[in-house]
Amino acid sequence: MADQSAPVTKERIVFGQGFLKDAWFFAALSGDLKAGKLQRYVIVDEPVLLGRDTNGKVYAMRDICPHRAAPLSAGQMIPDAKTGEPVVQCPYHGWTFNTSGTCTSVPSLTCDQHMDVERIRVRNYAVREQQGIVWIYITADTRRPAEPDHEPPVLPGVVGGKPIIVESMDFESHIDHAVVGLMDPAHGPYVHQQWWWRSSKKQLEKAKAFEPREHGFSMVRHAPSKNSRAYKILGGAPATEITFRLPGVRYEHIEIGERQILGLTCLTPIDANTTRITQIFWSDHGIFRFIAPLFRLGARAFLKQDGDMVNLQNEGLKYDPSLLWIDDADTQAKWYQQLKKEWLAHRAEQRPFVNPVKPAVLKWTS
Repeated sequence: MADQSAPVTKERIVFGQGFLKDAWFFAALSGDLKAGKLQRYVIVDEPVLLGRDTNGKVYAMRDICPHRAAPLSAGQMIPDAKTGEPVVQCPYHGWTFNTSGTCTSVPSLTCDQHMDVERIRVRNYAVREQQGIVWIYITADTRRPAEPDHEPPVLPGVVGGKPIIVESMDFESHIDHAVVGLMDPAHGPYVHQQWWWRSSKKQLEKAKAFEPREHGFSMVRHAPSKNSRAYKILGGAPATEITFRLPGVRYEHIEIGERQILGLTCLTPIDANTTRITQIFWSDHGIFRFIAPLFRLGARAFLKQDGDMVNLQNEGLKYDPSLLWIDDADTQAKWYQQLKKEWLAHRAEQRPFVNPVKPAVLKWTS
């Protein structure tokens, strides 16, 4: 717990530059990828062809043909003439690449022109498909993409089959600002003033315990605040735990007896000024499934309200990119910065990650 006799500390921090690499980012839901369909994404400022081959296997490669820079996603998937395996055919000159990024044919070559086409490669990315989610590993070394030395998170509470709610929106924001906005505990009564959530007129002092978690931290399991009305609809005695994990994953796992709800929010940077926010909910709770249509409207409203506030914030950031952070309400934001610094340091020094977050009780009013 913070020393109550100490003055509140303040610090100005400039951030919102660069990205974490050698990390797993949310790319898509499994159901978004159809066999044989080529789909273009931009992830961490890199054009990515993300797809599922005709055998059902997910793959990812750089969406630029090395010949004349045409997007490979504008081509098609065909069987290789020699092996029959699925390959991606460039729309410009018909060059083909297997899903590992190796060139398999250059149609313009004549019979007497010999070229080792397998030396031509398109960068490929490690992907994992688990729990209905496709994760992509973005490396720092673009010349020699490294194999992942860790795996994407296995999430608690992915229950009840397919997600009940999926909402997505692009924010005009660097991922740093999106993350800090996501974990900010004090903006709710002002930005999200729904009758079914909470009001700025009824705020309570709160004290929450936090602990370090793998590549992040967690607000340990607790009963929801009394002024969070939505939880009451679930009945019983809900207990919730909220976890953040680098580079941009936040999930709230709610338990009501034997029933569960998982609310997952993934932040995927598109470029320096755009971040995609994807919210996904699973549950095996009958009431939650019943109220899902209304809850979906609430999720959309929350996203729009946060997006509108980001646009307002951008007006100020044009003139002053520094931010004034205070204890305790902004301590999670400070932890995020410390986690980022440690991530960069442990990669550069080729050593194990040491979580800088220590157990603490934070207090704020909201």
